[in-house]
Amino acid sequence: MTLKEQLQAIQQKAIERLEQAKETQAVEDIRIKYLGKKGDVTQVLKGMKDLSPKERPIVGKLANDVRDTIQAKISERKAVLHQEALNKQLEEETIDVTLPGTTHSVAQTHIILQVIEEIEDLFLGMGYKIVEGNEVETEHYNFERINVPKHHPARDMQDTFYIDESYLLRTQTSGTQPRTLEQHNFEEGPLKMISPGKVYRRDTDDATHSHQFHQIEGLVIDKDIAMTDLKGTLEEVAKAMFGDKHDIRLRPSYFPFTEPSVEVDVTCFKCQGSDEHCSVCKNTGWIEILGAGMVHPHVLEMSGVDPTVYGGFAFGLGPDRIAMLKHEIDDIRHFYTNDQRFLSQFKMKG
Repeated sequence: MTLKEQLQAIQQKAIERLEQAKETQAVEDIRIKYLGKKGDVTQVLKGMKDLSPKERPIVGKLANDVRDTIQAKISERKAVLHQEALNKQLEEETIDVTLPGTTHSVAQTHIILQVIEEIEDLFLGMGYKIVEGNEVETEHYNFERINVPKHHPARDMQDTFYIDESYLLRTQTSGTQPRTLEQHNFEEGPLKMISPGKVYRRDTDDATHSHQFHQIEGLVIDKDIAMTDLKGTLEEVAKAMFGDKHDIRLRPSYFPFTEPSVEVDVTCFKCQGSDEHCSVCKNTGWIEILGAGMVHPHVLEMSGVDPTVYGGFAFGLGPDRIAMLKHEIDDIRHFYTNDQRFLSQFKMKG
């Protein structure tokens, strides 16, 4: 068989094998067998040394044509196999777009933060500013500057987390008030502020107490401030939190930083003050919501404010307690267990 016939036979055999190839690896094997450095075409061309000068260019051209034809068929077969594999993959991975999609729960603001933001919006509307203090506070500002000196009995009411002799985790947000008061310029107007934030006390965790909870304290200092201003402000708070039908009452109490001091009750939201067989208010018709009073003159003096010229009122309320009352929650720990079944009940308004 001449070299020309051998090359034609190689081309025919290679094309037949390519048409039968079912995988790209089989195509690659064919390429190596026929066009590789030690392939059939190369082996045939080694016999060109025995050809006459006239036959060599003819056989050389034929060899190039055979190589180009086989290479073209290889590329064509690879493209076909690739498309077949892609079609098979698409068929196996077809998505039924008529099936319902996977639903995801939408995040919402925690109920405690909802109450805090509601209170903040209320006071912003009344011209107050919001001042956030330090959760790690000095003993001086946490106690002494609000009229609770060392060895004062009131310190026993607040079992405190001390960091060292001078620093502690604040037991109330009150420390923010003297810090703000001593920097305030009364020539620019009265001081009206609230200070929201987390506070910490070594309370035993139970249904109504937690070692960490939230507090919002308010302070108003100006000339000619009276108890009636405090009562009117707290009435607005009660109506905004619990509804227009609710009233408040003030009962005498004691706090070191206010004089006189009062406990503030709101009409029971369950029995509406009828006090008949009500487990929420224990048949009293009232529910305690916060403490308040007129700022003690000594607190003003320690901040460099003349108590004969200026006066004011202060109050402190717990968003956790308000949330419990508004939604009739019997255990404060529900707010902190991250149970989505519980928390998802409290959808944000609007």
